[in-house]
Amino acid sequence: MHTYLNKILCGDCIDIMRKLPNASVDAVFADSPYNLQLGEKTLYRPEDQTEARAVRDDWDSFENSEQYNEFTRQWLTECKRVLKPEGAMWVIGSYHNIFRIGSILQDLGFWILNDIVWVKTNPMPNFRGTRFTNAHETLIWATPTKTGKYVFNYETMKKLNGGKQMRSDWNINICLGEERIKDSDGKSLHNTQKPMDLLRRVILSSTKQGDIILDPFVGSGTTAAVAKELGRNFIGIDREEKYVTAAQERVNNIQPIDLTDIEVSAPKREAVRVAFSELIEAGLLYIGQTLVSPKGERVMITHDGQLTHTLYGKASIHVMAARIQHSVSFNGWDYWFAEKRDGTLIAIDELRKYVRNIKSGIKMAA
Repeated sequence: MHTYLNKILCGDCIDIMRKLPNASVDAVFADSPYNLQLGEKTLYRPEDQTEARAVRDDWDSFENSEQYNEFTRQWLTECKRVLKPEGAMWVIGSYHNIFRIGSILQDLGFWILNDIVWVKTNPMPNFRGTRFTNAHETLIWATPTKTGKYVFNYETMKKLNGGKQMRSDWNINICLGEERIKDSDGKSLHNTQKPMDLLRRVILSSTKQGDIILDPFVGSGTTAAVAKELGRNFIGIDREEKYVTAAQERVNNIQPIDLTDIEVSAPKREAVRVAFSELIEAGLLYIGQTLVSPKGERVMITHDGQLTHTLYGKASIHVMAARIQHSVSFNGWDYWFAEKRDGTLIAIDELRKYVRNIKSGIKMAA
């Protein structure tokens, strides 16, 4: 693998992927040809009638749908072979091709985990004014097998989303300005260059530091650049020499960043589980004790390890917190505080961490 690792390779992606070992990469991000040729039609901006640049490159040209389907089947087959069983398969496309790709993915045995809608906050307009402005693209996230134990960095995504669970609609600008890679004439080098923020979210969500990410259609090198920035390895492939040259130069100028404040290395769901009743058993809380919420609501611990409130009855720490806030659900560990002997308050989640460390065999300071 060292022959290919952290390099941008020039050639046919199917031929090059056939040289890679089985189950040798952790993730694939594929921005494959969309097959959206416009023939001889020319698009003009309605405000000033200047010509709008469209995708007319040879790499996006296919004789018919059958040829495009067969090409898609071949490169996806190689992706499935080189992906580890627990690997991540990401494909992005528009309405022109994403439904074909999704169908072929399923035919090949991939298991689809999510479809993500990339909502373009600054989309290009529909120049003819004959359809809705196409303001989104679709990403498919899949794993090679249904039983694969795939990576999903839930807590990292939640942190990036301001402490809330990440949704499947991602509002991200299209690639403009200084991020756009230009050719020698100062024009955009690649018509479908994707924004780095999009790839950051893809890579941070489904890979770990040190993983190998393959991009069979690397284009201007966004996947490779973000992989290097985030401490991942990459293999980039493109058949256009001008893209390979520009992508390699771009990657050479990328410096890895400190991920300490970005990635959450130990997802909460993988930590040792601690029940609320275990805090009572450990003597950290006691039956009849009062717990207090940030809003001053007071509840009492019952003999069966639940909470009781004069208005809201008896319930678990989570249900009681939700009832008081008139919410569907809430994490009670983050809501309730116990009074210490000195009169100060301590979050019950801190008490849970103490019990968890003991169960994990971690020595605690006196």
